Amino acid sequence: MACRSGCSPINEDNARFLLLALFIIIYLLCGAAVFSALEQPKEREAKERWAQRFEHFSQKYNLSKKDLNNFLRNYEEANVAGIRVDTIRPRWDFTGAFYFVGTVVSTIGFGMTTPATIGGKVFLMFYGLLGCAATILFFNLFLERVITVIALVLKSCHERRHNKVVLPQNGRRVSDGNRASGAAAGEGGKGEDLAGWKPSVYCVMLILGAAAILVSCCASFMYSAAEGWSYLDSLYFCFVAFSTIGFGDMVSSQRVVYEGHATVAYRVGNFFFILTGVCCIYSLFNVISIVIKQVLNWLLRRLEAPCRCCFPRKAHHPHRHPRRNVVAPGHLRARRDPSIETDAINESETDPGRRMSGEMISMRDFLAANKVNLAIMQKQLSEMAIGHPRQCSSSSHQNGFSGGVGALGIMNNRLAETSMDR
Repeated sequence: MACRSGCSPINEDNARFLLLALFIIIYLLCGAAVFSALEQPKEREAKERWAQRFEHFSQKYNLSKKDLNNFLRNYEEANVAGIRVDTIRPRWDFTGAFYFVGTVVSTIGFGMTTPATIGGKVFLMFYGLLGCAATILFFNLFLERVITVIALVLKSCHERRHNKVVLPQNGRRVSDGNRASGAAAGEGGKGEDLAGWKPSVYCVMLILGAAAILVSCCASFMYSAAEGWSYLDSLYFCFVAFSTIGFGDMVSSQRVVYEGHATVAYRVGNFFFILTGVCCIYSLFNVISIVIKQVLNWLLRRLEAPCRCCFPRKAHHPHRHPRRNVVAPGHLRARRDPSIETDAINESETDPGRRMSGEMISMRDFLAANKVNLAIMQKQLSEMAIGHPRQCSSSSHQNGFSGGVGALGIMNNRLAETSMDR
């Protein structure tokens, strides 16, 4: 259906993708402007100070600038090989190599240690291919278990509150006697309400954020004491390392011996905090991505009215496939039919327990969160491999991503299946 201006309607998934791309471009431009304003004066000052020191040193020791530049280039080559002015731990003994491969498979890549031989560079390509894939799978399985535990704890707390206080339609508290007399009539409905209740994604995001902050704060105390960094610098290092950005300007556990500290205990603690912090931040990033997607869906709904040319409003049809890949408040959407390809029956939209939670978005709403993710790609590859589509079982109707191992697919499964007996 085309509008009068001649433009064809834009698919909602494509519109969401374009909106996200536009948001990222604007976000990058804003970030570049902020960092340029903050860091450029410091860079100019450092260049001027270095030029003065270079000139003073060449005149003091009667060295030509060409010879001095050649010497500095030689030091830069030695610096790449791991040679520093201060004494540091060996880079390529077994413990140093173990630290290096840890930064490789975790995709942190600090950059302070890099292979210099041809054999090392070739081996790194194959080693990183398998190691990074295995580590991402480990992060996914960690995310699966964390989301499951959080959902079970929150559901248990909700069940306790629901069992203590039962409110009828008139809003008055029900006594124990009246509650017992009406238990037979309402037992089935209450059970369905409790079974269908799901905690909010915002609550899960808050818990994961608190866990990430707690791990970062505890790790920062250790780094401040052991490395001699300021607490703010330690927090900065924790975020850079845990988020796998890994600039390499600050790297932990690089001294040969730590005075006043147990060296072995510190190295073990460093490994533990980096592993735990990366897992927490990885889980938090995936939950935040769902919230970002909900914001994009809200923006699309806001743009739908003034831009009906590009986002036409479709009439409801009993045989029309539902809009897929949508994360929106359950009370704002109508009941949809199941999609033939990837969508599941979204039971949370009409689930009484969903309405009881009073949250913007339930866990079962995550089922429609991402169409193009690793779970669906695996399903399509599997169908191509066996030559025909797989038959959908009853569980697949309840969860369209039940067979996936992707980050979002696993998170959706754990959140959607919390109310099921496992």
